[in-house]
Parts: sequence; C-alpha cells; structure tokens
Amino acid sequence: MIPDKAPREDVYLAHDLKKEAHVPSFEKYKELYLKSVENPAEFWGDVAKDYFWKSKHTGPFLDYNFDVTKGKVYVKFMDGATTNICYNLLDRNIHEKKLGEKVAFFWEGNEPGDELKITYRELLQRVCKLANVLKSLGVKKGDRVSIYMPMIVELVVAMLACARIGAVHSIVFAGFSAESLSERILDSQCSLLITADGFYRGDKLISLKVIADDALEKCKEKNFSIQKCIMLKHLSKECPAPSPALGSQSPPAKRTCPNLQQERKGTVKKARPLPQIPWNPEVDLCWHTLVEDASDECEPEWCESEDPLFVLYTSGSTGKPKGVLHTISGYMLYTACTFKYVFDYQPQDVYWCTADIGWITGHSYITYGPLANGATSVLFEGLPTYPDVSRMWEIVDKYRVTKFYTAPTAIRMLMKFGDEPVHRFTRKSLKVLGTVGEPINPEAWLWYYNVVGEKRCPVVDTFWQTETGGHVLTPLPAATPLKPGSATFPFFGVVPAILNESGEELEGPNEGYLVFKQPWPGVMRTVYGNQQRFETTYFKKFPGYYVTGDGCRRDKDGYLWITGRIDDMLNVSGHLLSTAEVESALVEHEAVAEAAVVSHPHPVKGESLYCFVTLKDGCEYSATLEAELKKKVREKIGAIATPDYMQNAPALPKTRSGKIMRRVLRKIARNERDLGDVSTLADSTVIEQLFQNRCCTV
Repeated sequence: MIPDKAPREDVYLAHDLKKEAHVPSFEKYKELYLKSVENPAEFWGDVAKDYFWKSKHTGPFLDYNFDVTKGKVYVKFMDGATTNICYNLLDRNIHEKKLGEKVAFFWEGNEPGDELKITYRELLQRVCKLANVLKSLGVKKGDRVSIYMPMIVELVVAMLACARIGAVHSIVFAGFSAESLSERILDSQCSLLITADGFYRGDKLISLKVIADDALEKCKEKNFSIQKCIMLKHLSKECPAPSPALGSQSPPAKRTCPNLQQERKGTVKKARPLPQIPWNPEVDLCWHTLVEDASDECEPEWCESEDPLFVLYTSGSTGKPKGVLHTISGYMLYTACTFKYVFDYQPQDVYWCTADIGWITGHSYITYGPLANGATSVLFEGLPTYPDVSRMWEIVDKYRVTKFYTAPTAIRMLMKFGDEPVHRFTRKSLKVLGTVGEPINPEAWLWYYNVVGEKRCPVVDTFWQTETGGHVLTPLPAATPLKPGSATFPFFGVVPAILNESGEELEGPNEGYLVFKQPWPGVMRTVYGNQQRFETTYFKKFPGYYVTGDGCRRDKDGYLWITGRIDDMLNVSGHLLSTAEVESALVEHEAVAEAAVVSHPHPVKGESLYCFVTLKDGCEYSATLEAELKKKVREKIGAIATPDYMQNAPALPKTRSGKIMRRVLRKIARNERDLGDVSTLADSTVIEQLFQNRCCTV
C-alpha cells in the first residue's frame, strides 16, 4: 500500500520544514501510519490524551460494521466517554494552555479596512452569552438549530454555543436559496433559526433576512413552523421596529453604513445602502438585545462520544440533499489531528482557509480543527477578486499568513490574470500551501507552487469529503515527496483500496473504485433520519467497504490519483476514461483557463466526450485552436480520448462555493432543458448562453 522508500524521481521534495515538522521524514510517516492501522486504539488513545474527558470510555475503543450483509452499519469510537467539544476548543486552551489572550481570529470584511480581532477569552465569553440565550429560549441537548449567516465571527459563536449546550447545529451556506434553506430546516426539524440582516459579497447585496423569512413561510406551507428567529445586525446598527403603515415591514433604510459595527477597526471605503429588513415581532428576536444582559459564564453540557455534533447537507444523486451526521469525540480528534499534521501546525502560525463555514471545509478547518489546536486563523468575508485580483495576497502579507488553504477553482481563476497581481505582494510569510474541494490539475498545481509559493512551499493536495469529516488522502509537509495533482498517501488510520467492478481488490499500478476498508474517528455516522439511505449510498455496492463514489488510480510508486466521480467516468468503445484526465490535458494548453468534460450518447461508441472550454483573457476561440486542443488530448491520453464535441464556454455553471455543476453541463450537452434544482447556481445567466453556443450533436 505504501512503498518501503519514498520515490525520488520526478517528484517535488519537501522543503525547509524538517527541523520543526511533526513528521520530519517519510520513514517516520510510515512508522506512525502502520501504528494507526494496526493498533488504532493505541494511536488514537495517545491523541485523546491531549483533550479533556469528563469520564472515560466504557466500551471498546473502536467498534464497527461496514458489511450490510451482516446487519446494521455503524461506527463507534470511545463509546461511553463524555466530553464537550466547546470546552476542549476554548476553556481547555484558556485555562490549561494559557492561551486566553491569544488571537483566535483575525476577521477581514468584504471591504478592505473593515476588520476586527477576537481572542480566545473574548470568544468564550461571547459563546457563553449566546449559549445562555439559547437555553432561555428552550433549546436543549439534542435539539437542532439552523444557522444561516455570512462569514463573520458570530457564525463561529453560534455554532460553538450550540455545541456548548449539546444542541445540534445545521449550518446552511449563506448563498443558498429560500427553497434550499427551508428544505434543510424541514428535514432536520430545527427548533430555531439564527440569521443576519444581510451582507455584501463583492458588490452584491445578499438580503439574508428576506430569504430567511421566505424560507420560514415555505416551512409553514408544509405544516412546520419555527417559533423563533434570532437576527444579528451585521449591516444595520439597530434592530428594526415594526411600522404600522408597513405591517411587518420596517421603514426603508435611507442612511448608509460606513462602519458596520463600532468594535471593528478601520473605515469601510464604500458606503452602501442598507437593505429593508422585514421584522415580525412574534417570531424575530434581536441578537444584540438578547446577549446584552446574558451571563458570560455557561457550564458546558457533558455529552457522550457518539452524541450528534452537527448535521451538514450535501448533494445526493437523487437530487434530495443528504444530512450527513457527525458525532462529537471522533470528529474532534480527527479534525484536530489532521489539522496538526497536514498543515504542520506550529504555535506561531497564522493560518488561513478561504472556504466558507457553510461547507465541511469551513466546519473542520476554520472552526473545529484550528481551535482545537489553539491556532490563530484568518476569517474572510469577501471574494478573492474584490476589489481587485490581488486581494488574497494582500491579506497574506497583512496578517503574515504562514499556512494557506484554498480551492483549485480559485487557483485557476487567479491564474487567468497572470503572475503580476501575485507579485505585487511579498508572500514571504508563507510556509505551506493547501488545496481542497476537487482534484487539481498539474498546470494549476505548478503555478501555485512556482508563482504563489516561489518553489519553497510544499503543496498539500487534500482529498476528502463531507462524509469523511477530514482529510483521508494527503501529503504531509516535509515527509512526503510531492507529485503535482496526486492525493499521495492515506492519512493515519485510513486504509484505502481500489476495487474493480466485481469488488475485487486491485494490487499494484491500477485504476478503479476508491473504497476504504475500516473506519477512522471522523467518518460520518449516518444520514440524518435515513439509515437506509446511508447504507445504500455508501455500503451496498461493495459490502465490507465504505464506497467514496470516486475513481482512483495507483501509479508505480504507490501514489494515489483521484480520477473524478464514478459518474464522471466515461465508457468510450469499451475504454473507461476519466473526465478529470481529459480536463487536465485541455488546460495544459496555454490558451485554456478552465475545462469541463461530460459524456454524450454516441450510436457507435456508447459514449463520447463533450468538452466545455473557457479561455484565458485575450485569447480567441477558433477552428485552429480546437484542432490544437484535440491534438493535445490525443497526445496526452490517446486517440480513444479524442473529443467529439468542443464548445467555447466564456463561463461555466458553478455553485456559490465554486464547484462546477457537471449535472447541468450534461443536460446542456444533450440539449435537455429540464435542469432540475439549480438554486445553488452562482450565476444563472451562463445557462442560456451555453445553450445558445452548444455544438450540433445530431
């Protein structure tokens, strides 16, 4: 599974981190990995010693069943132990580690100059205040609380306040529609909603309270009512009072908001109009009024290891989102451990993950993992291109960021603007670069490594899912020689295998279905309210294995390469082709910024390749370029992979988190107008443009 020696040919070696690295060599990595697999109780027991337990586990350290033919699928870690994850993230760091005055978050607003910082002690006080408010409103252990907020410190406060009292948070990305929010509230039967008046994302105003009210109305239409909604004043300075003339509508706001909250430093460069905020005094409560007189001390609720921590919804093949359920102890240990080793966390680091907390990356690697390690993080509200394309590198220099974690989509987008915006800032503080969300193509990897990291920062290309809770395949800085685009090797406790269609394990260099043979602490426990769907989705196809749904290739050196979702695999004339592999070949062309490949029915070959290509600024689409691109694919993969259709796509349909909606592209390629739910689409205008430009496939 893991080679005896680290390969030294055609790889990028580790850099100047060995002296301080937690895992200073490949040999040390292998030693720790074997211990984690052969004796997980001892390995994870050692990790658990760093955290506080009100009582020790009473059952086996690990107990599980992955085989649906032998009964119910389940995973239990440290069953019977009691703890509180909020206590471990805040109280333990303040009282035992003496980190009370250490900065937990540097918050950087949408507008340059809008900023604040919050220490661990201040964060605990705010969490306790809101936790007491929630208890006063009748929220108790096990209740679900929906959170629909922008990327602000209060979002972290809200999730940790839930965790402190044993409530289960269900965070909904603040870019989702009212329909998506109501669907998630209904599925998890939330008792309370926490939201904000609104926020700006670049130049665009998002009126969260308006959307939230629409969602609650949709819940009512389905005979489910949330009794209370807490609203934070993020843009406005005062909670609105109902106006008799307008019913439940507050008067139109005419003043601008040059300074969002008095405690923030700096001056916002653009004064913006305030949104009109609907207000229903029978349901709506003002966050600031509630917490003002609340006590800043709150005894934590001691919870069992396998009590639920949160539900987070991810897309499903049926179109209905799945509520992925994570539990307390295993998730805490796994996010803490992966953060420590994958980013080689050191106490002096300033860490920045650019993801949104509305996604699993933000849960695990903005809130839980970093805070468990006592880290200082940057929390960013804005966009990487606003007000200009140098914003990210400006922030890196401003806060002296040492560890930087972002998505391949963002990297490819910034590549389009060339090297000059990056070179405006020094980035000398950077030590480790990370990528997350999708496989990164080698060209983007090399640009990230060469231009952003100046060939001195290792790139940790992490593979994981909402369901896995944390990194499962990843390099380790200083320990793992790097191959651009490879997910490299498994993290501690993770045992991958590659299966063929018959469920047989494939050895040596090979390609097939990526599965895992045994659980790790952070793996999901079930689909909320639907154990059958959990078992059918992840365990039925290959009993005894957790099925990721991704294809994977193992090379001659033992490195693992994610080839894309299994439903993104194409069978062309009996040959299984990876869409990710074809996309990688296309973006190697100097004119191509981004590419997406989907299947199209073919009367002879079964399936053919339909390619959407986005060009870099200043490049023009032509028959000559199309011929060059087809030649590039033939050269990289073979004649069997030659695309049948190539479409110029000035923009691709993406979710608000930046993921390409390939389901929509498949519909466009087949000229099918019934696109299903597109509420998560960031820019719906690209759809009609793509339909108009589609290739003739008759």
